[in-house]
Amino acid sequence: MIELKLPYPPSVNHYYRRVGHRTLISREGRRFRKTVCAHLATLRVRRLKGPLRIEIEVYPPDRRRRDIDNVQKALLDALQHGGLYDDDSQIVKLDIEKLGWATGGRTIVRIRELRNA
Repeated sequence: MIELKLPYPPSVNHYYRRVGHRTLISREGRRFRKTVCAHLATLRVRRLKGPLRIEIEVYPPDRRRRDIDNVQKALLDALQHGGLYDDDSQIVKLDIEKLGWATGGRTIVRIRELRNA
């Protein structure tokens, strides 16, 4: 099992920006992705090839109402971009839970490669 302690991801509402006819990852999204990639590089985790189970705990940065499903896109894309797995289609089980809040926000991610899936 791999456990990662990461910053709180940008909401899907802030992850993309439209520029003319193009849709791009926002500055906030690129900053988050860069942070996740640097963290993965520091840990030197090997690329996971098989089916995956991912458990996510999110601690928003404040007490405002937030939709839990809005944090998945940036987080899972950043993990893929950082080389943790080839494609997020490898994820066969995804659990996400919003717990309290933390100053600045944070995310705990636990990834298991499933051998018998």
